[in-house]
Amino acid sequence: MLAHVHTAAVVGIEPFPIRVDVHLCSGLPSFTVVGLANGAVREGRERVTAALRSTGFDLPNRRITVNLAPADVPKDGTALDLPIAIGLLAAGGQASAADLERTAFLGELGLDGSLRPVSGVLPIAARCREAGLAQLIVPPENAGEAALVTGLRVLAAADLRAVVAHLDGSQLIPPTVAVTAALLERNARDALDLRDVRGQAAAKRALEVAAPGAHNLLLVGPPGTGKTMLARRLPGILPPLSFDEALEVTRVHSVAGHLRGGGGLVTERPFRSPHHTVSDGGLIGGGTPVRPGEISLARHGVLFLDELAEYRRNVLEVLRQPLEEGVVRLSRARAAVRYPARFLLVAAMNPCPCGYWGDGSDRCLCDPGVVLRYQGRVSGPLLDRIDIHMQVPAVPFESLRGDEPEGRSEDASDVVRRRVSEARAVQHERFSGLPGVYANGHMRPADLRRWCRPAPRVHSLLQRAVERGGLSARAYHRILKVARTIADLDGAADIRQRHAAEAVHYRSLDRLPR
Repeated sequence: MLAHVHTAAVVGIEPFPIRVDVHLCSGLPSFTVVGLANGAVREGRERVTAALRSTGFDLPNRRITVNLAPADVPKDGTALDLPIAIGLLAAGGQASAADLERTAFLGELGLDGSLRPVSGVLPIAARCREAGLAQLIVPPENAGEAALVTGLRVLAAADLRAVVAHLDGSQLIPPTVAVTAALLERNARDALDLRDVRGQAAAKRALEVAAPGAHNLLLVGPPGTGKTMLARRLPGILPPLSFDEALEVTRVHSVAGHLRGGGGLVTERPFRSPHHTVSDGGLIGGGTPVRPGEISLARHGVLFLDELAEYRRNVLEVLRQPLEEGVVRLSRARAAVRYPARFLLVAAMNPCPCGYWGDGSDRCLCDPGVVLRYQGRVSGPLLDRIDIHMQVPAVPFESLRGDEPEGRSEDASDVVRRRVSEARAVQHERFSGLPGVYANGHMRPADLRRWCRPAPRVHSLLQRAVERGGLSARAYHRILKVARTIADLDGAADIRQRHAAEAVHYRSLDRLPR
């Protein structure tokens, strides 16, 4: 007796189909799982056995062989429990096999037969639709994200008995429907308003430039000047996620297992802030099985690295390639995966170990050599990839009094967000049809030649800045990108001198000895 059950799994964030073949034959009773099944899959034999008996089904007293095809691809995780159990029941005649060819199954089994959530359901659901399957049966906690895939009936089953009843037609499970428009209207983020930051007009302007163009930003200044406050308010001035962007973010968070609380669509731009003790694997991804790192979880959002100079050098250096290419490729002995890494990097650091170098007071006692060594912890190649370097000075006492009128809303997050959204809309139209390019910060050299061709007077200004500052070709390109964004905020069709001058001003750290 033989039964075939459809399911899928993910490697990285890419799904691949799996067919669970269950064969029952005469011989000594045994239960064997083949097809490069890793630890959690092999342990599933005990969960499946207990779940069948707890729900009143019989484990066939035969020789059981379960093959997970394709047999040359490693399988891990607990999501194969349900398809293996359904295959056993169908092969033994305890469940109808009529709908198995058009149905996929996914879920971990509890010992009592209940279905428990698993990770990676959204990309798997998309893969099932592409394979022509009509429906997908998942645990209730995963139904919300799976239902985001249109053209696929998603059924939420509480336990194994409910799945069998649906297959037999005795008690059909109603499909789960996701109302995407309502999901995108949710706004659960705490109200962190840019207006709460007193003073720091130049830093606020830098945030407004960084947001529409997706330009990486470094804030340098003494302790307590508002660097962290500014960084945490950056997501509040970014344009809302589009539905396609939300799907891409949800896909990564699903694979990482961050949607197990019954969450469906991720509707907020991510803000990830790993501690400076994070490992390089925690930042770019890794582990067994391989999971996305912080830079992938920050997709279409903000990655905030506070106290940048305190991160280990090897951890910071792994950021170079993802910042340039927008993807991270991990090659391991058992798998080679590719994760998205298109994010907006915001970093903050003190100018010296004590934090008070250059603040105009006598509090700093650091030797100049100590200051240079401290700043040298952030390598020149990494600084080269950061578009905007902003000095954040101490806030005058008059700005801290809080006497500004409540009605003054020029710096309010919703007002700045409108200006940012208008500039981003210009870029969206500009880059329509270019895959992987969403903002000025993503432009490639060919795109720069097309949209950032400076006029002669602007070219002369940039030439003087590059020659006097000893800037690299990469820094020059990033100046052009920032100038293009400033022009978009200004509503200008061409880059003018004031736009280029402001962009050059944002490369202050390039002029420091390293």
